[in-house]
Amino acid sequence: MKKIFSGFTVFLFSLFFAQHNLAVDTAQVITPNRFNSAEALEKPYLIFISADGYRYDYTEKYNAQNLQKFSNEGVKAKAMLPSYPSITFPNHWSIITGLYPSHHGLVDNFFYDYSRKEAYAMNKKENAEDGSWYGGIPLWSLAEQQGMVTASLQWVGSASDAGKTRPTYYYHYHEKFSPEEKINKVVNWLKLPENVRPHFISLYFPEVDGAGHRFGPESPEAEKSVQLVDNAIGNLVEKVNQLGLKNVNFIFVSDHGMIKVDKENPLSIPEMLLNKERFDIYNSQTLLRVVVKNPDEVKSTFRELKNSKTEDYQVFLTKKFPRKLHYGTKDDKYNRIGQILLVPNAPKIFLEKGKSTSSGKHGYNSRKTPEMKAAFYAWGNVFRNQTEIDEFQNVSVYPLVAEILGLKISEPIDGKFSEVKKALK
Repeated sequence: MKKIFSGFTVFLFSLFFAQHNLAVDTAQVITPNRFNSAEALEKPYLIFISADGYRYDYTEKYNAQNLQKFSNEGVKAKAMLPSYPSITFPNHWSIITGLYPSHHGLVDNFFYDYSRKEAYAMNKKENAEDGSWYGGIPLWSLAEQQGMVTASLQWVGSASDAGKTRPTYYYHYHEKFSPEEKINKVVNWLKLPENVRPHFISLYFPEVDGAGHRFGPESPEAEKSVQLVDNAIGNLVEKVNQLGLKNVNFIFVSDHGMIKVDKENPLSIPEMLLNKERFDIYNSQTLLRVVVKNPDEVKSTFRELKNSKTEDYQVFLTKKFPRKLHYGTKDDKYNRIGQILLVPNAPKIFLEKGKSTSSGKHGYNSRKTPEMKAAFYAWGNVFRNQTEIDEFQNVSVYPLVAEILGLKISEPIDGKFSEVKKALK
């Protein structure tokens, strides 16, 4: 088992698949014999868009004219709060299931499950497409189980059997499709005969996150990536409008923001934690999780770490982690987090000796680091016009979508419809 993991979210995910181009499967997967029920045919269409790493202020900062127009005409939140930690896989799965990471099991992009005696890595297809790692009922599963055809274009977990039901139409993850190719695939889904036409479509763009990681959120490359996604969404709306379908609605979200980190002066991992006989450590650089192999040493280890820490980071017993972040021991349904957490203060990061890192990062608490906040916009027939709503937690998008599509939520979730109901007419 590998004892130290370093996460670059989708950036590493991209590198992995770039190295396996010959094995990339770009074909659409279609589950046969799926049809919309009579009730589903009466429901709205909803196109659910995620732009990874799209910070809550990017639209104004980089003059994304299409998203400015759509959000001003419809609904926009002051910001959307990522679940902790504010990283890609946990938050995409939180948005699509309405559960906090500690409750759905994706507690990090990389982690170890001590019950299964297996490691999960987001950049391993055999993990990413194995639904047994994922808790909760994703929205496409909820819809399909209630007679509504769905489609997904590379949303986290959409190629897995999580929730026991895959989308009718989906693709394995790769980055060969340009944004415009993705737009055309969505439009083609909406051109299908009514009985097999998806009413819920989830769509994922990785470009903004990749640019933010590599070049930083203030870079010309980040601005270019925002413009790329904005243009794609403008083209998507134009092409969908040309189809003449009734009651098509759009939600645009992101999983987290981005901040330029102090990569020149990283924090060293405390020397004692490098003892592999006593500890397993999992380093996402904006969060260091510690598993103490001998439970009797947890308290003494915590005291030693607490006494030796600097002002650049905090040390927590996981069982006493702030409750509002829902990442403590009581919330850790799958026992994957660890007993001790070292939390750097932004823009500081933990970095192993000899390792390199990226310019931009995320993962920090969005309540203390505003740059972590995500975007939420919505427009279409079901949404209010020219409305701004307050900040809300991203798990509350789930009950909003269920309300729009007339879906009955079948298992308990963390999201609250009351946080977002003002978005609807």
